[in-house]
Amino acid sequence: MEVVPHIDADAFTRLAHPLLEPDPVRHTSILTVLPEVRTGALDAAVMLTVHENGGVVGALLRTAGHPALVSAVPPRCAGAVVEALVARDPEVEGVHGPAEEAEVVGAAWADRTGAGVTVGLRMRLFALDGLEAPTGVAGAARAVGPDDARGLDLLARWRTEFDREIGRTWRPAPTARDDVVRAVGTGAGEIVWEVDGEPVAQAAARAVVAGMSRIGPVYTPPEHRGRGYAAAVTAAAARWALGRGARHVLLYTDLANPTTNRLYPRLGFRPRYDALELRFVPDHDAPDGADTAPARPG
Repeated sequence: MEVVPHIDADAFTRLAHPLLEPDPVRHTSILTVLPEVRTGALDAAVMLTVHENGGVVGALLRTAGHPALVSAVPPRCAGAVVEALVARDPEVEGVHGPAEEAEVVGAAWADRTGAGVTVGLRMRLFALDGLEAPTGVAGAARAVGPDDARGLDLLARWRTEFDREIGRTWRPAPTARDDVVRAVGTGAGEIVWEVDGEPVAQAAARAVVAGMSRIGPVYTPPEHRGRGYAAAVTAAAARWALGRGARHVLLYTDLANPTTNRLYPRLGFRPRYDALELRFVPDHDAPDGADTAPARPG
């Protein structure tokens, strides 16, 4: 087994894409980010491929300020990948991926570095089975374009509020507004639900890659909740993605939020797998009572 680091995004893509593309649901995060790395919209901190018996059996990608994406790291390769990751990117702050892969890589990181591993988010990935859009919700959907300064400012503010609510503290690259502008510029659908011209909710649908588009974030300010706007704007984002050829429309939920985990099945989304966002912290920095991932899966 050999773990190969890359500095050229196109070379990494040529090797990793045949591994990722056959299962765009499992590899939604890395497939969504990779085109932005190739165009320079995002900076890659580390890109690794795992080679065995003449073929590519694993891949890892981390962009600056974000966790390493490990959906394509087979558990048996975790130790070798972590050795290469420590050598190339010793300041990595965490990992994101399906629960099994994230836990195994997290445990390997802890064994190799002595860091603690805490759970940042427990998530569930849903895939659209058949859209069941809500009816009777006041308002209409509108896509925010690249020249809509007020709309971009609003979405940036709501991105920040969304991250604060779910407790996500990964650094935007470099700001929430830049994140929104980048998304619009790379073909994402930034959908706002409006009532009498007032924005009341939003949902983002990523550009279609490998037949897949992932929705998120979905956000309704507290003063507008309880009126069906989140369901309506999510359905509008799903229609946007389907209209652009998506065969798989996906979204993550926070397992700590029972409202969203009840909402999306009503729209036709069905659970596929659970995922984790793990943080690496020095043992002495881990807060008492922190939600800690198992040192080893089991």
